[in-house]
Amino acid sequence: MRTAYRVLFDLVLSKMDPEDAHHLASRVIRAVPRVGLAPLVRRLTAPHPSLAVEALGLRFDSPFGVAAGFDKDATGIAGLGALGFGHVEVGTVTARAQPGNERPRLFRLVPDLAVVNRMGFNNGGAAQAAGELTAARRAAVRPVIGVNIGKSRVVEVDDAVADYLVSTRLLAPLADYLAVNVSSPNTPGLRGLQELDKLSPLLRAVHAAAGDTPVLVKIAPDLDDDGIRHIAELVTEIGLGGVIATNTTLSRSGLRTSPAVVEAAGAGGLSGAPLAARSLEVLRVLRSVLPDETCVVSVGGVTSAADVQSRLDAGATLVQGYTAFLYEGPLWARKVNRGLRALRRAA
Repeated sequence: MRTAYRVLFDLVLSKMDPEDAHHLASRVIRAVPRVGLAPLVRRLTAPHPSLAVEALGLRFDSPFGVAAGFDKDATGIAGLGALGFGHVEVGTVTARAQPGNERPRLFRLVPDLAVVNRMGFNNGGAAQAAGELTAARRAAVRPVIGVNIGKSRVVEVDDAVADYLVSTRLLAPLADYLAVNVSSPNTPGLRGLQELDKLSPLLRAVHAAAGDTPVLVKIAPDLDDDGIRHIAELVTEIGLGGVIATNTTLSRSGLRTSPAVVEAAGAGGLSGAPLAARSLEVLRVLRSVLPDETCVVSVGGVTSAADVQSRLDAGATLVQGYTAFLYEGPLWARKVNRGLRALRRAA
């Protein structure tokens, strides 16, 4: 049986440019607290207390949160929290404001419940995000706030450390945790920062500059297993808070969407259901190497409560989603949280 949202999606939203549809949804979500509806919405969506998780020295009302990419400029934190997400990872934020790549840059692959994006870190910059975060932290009730930072496009890879440190110094004091994004495929040279000779000085510098704010690194699913293990060992050596796995993939294998549609979408990172298997594999590799106390945030191909529980069972500390939000609608977190409780009560 189709939900009311799915009918709306099929009849209206799917006919809109995906980025325009996203901006419309974001405006509605931002409006929830502005018109005073957040307490009412929260009563309908609040996770059951039994779902709470302690991680990174923080209390998460639910293990399920929003991945970076949905709220690039940190303007929707209160609204997303009201919808039932336990944490909101904003960004990716860069030190300098930048428009991102030319549109169109977001494409739906509906038969696969997937999306291809080549957004290119469009955002208003770290200083603007700092203002939004300062306001968000004043709220009496709010989700845990993660801040995902990346390299400014105009900055050369050899100068990346200094660029990341600008964002770190501005945003770490306002973040509950900081995520270092070295894995987006849409900024030239960025994934090269996953090579250990470049990654080690970057993570050490950010970790030192972040002070008491936990630092995690977000990695790509396209790394081989040995590369993942080496990064996990580096994370342990430095003493980082954890790893977020995974970002989008360059792979297009196994898709059900017409090859012509996939080709028309062009370059960019693929997210959504097709990423589920590899994301789970990466989680298992990480958990085989990392100490139990190191946080692993699993993201990629998560749609249902069963998906979230399977990641938790495989060793994830927290789980994030984004792409399925487009297909499931505003009550997605509520559905997942209620499903998690039902699964646990039935176990």
